[in-house]
Amino acid sequence: MFDTHQSEDPASRKTTRRSFFGTAVLMAAGIYWWSMNKNRPVEAPKPSGPPEEVTIVEFSDSGARQGAVKELKVVKSEGQWRQQLSGNAFDITRHEDTEMAFTGQYWNEHRPGLYRCICCNTALFSSETKFESGTGWPSFYQPVAPENIVSIRDSSFGMVRTAVACRLCDAHLGHVFNDGPPPTGLRYCINSASLRFVKSS
Repeated sequence: MFDTHQSEDPASRKTTRRSFFGTAVLMAAGIYWWSMNKNRPVEAPKPSGPPEEVTIVEFSDSGARQGAVKELKVVKSEGQWRQQLSGNAFDITRHEDTEMAFTGQYWNEHRPGLYRCICCNTALFSSETKFESGTGWPSFYQPVAPENIVSIRDSSFGMVRTAVACRLCDAHLGHVFNDGPPPTGLRYCINSASLRFVKSS
């Protein structure tokens, strides 16, 4: 009277087993696919037309302004950028990562010189506008030429900020904030890994 096994349907048990094994196979296939693809570089889509032409200002390594020039934007595949850049520089400049405070090469750099884009060598900042912000990132109150920088609205992480990028190659550099010193009141908070420092001779 209390033996529930007599009421179980053998066909029902078969269906349950079949469903379990089917789900297990699908899960195993999914895990295999993920493990095979998680570290595979994703190629950026090829641009449909010729690269855009932009105007930047060129500077000598000594910091002398050499005038505005028109250049084609630097466009490379993910694979090409990976070959050119360190892993850290790639993640930061091409995928908008951020280095940890007080770990970058230039946060405590005090020598006179010019800071160029690590990706395309465009002049970005001068030591003359660098200041100690206490944040652990290289900080500047203005770029060496506004033409060489692009400002982008950034709404990631539930905040609205202004990201800055290199105009010639779209490398992510960092962010700009309104808490800097005179004369601009701005603080360009830049990742060291986005920069290449050229010491003045």
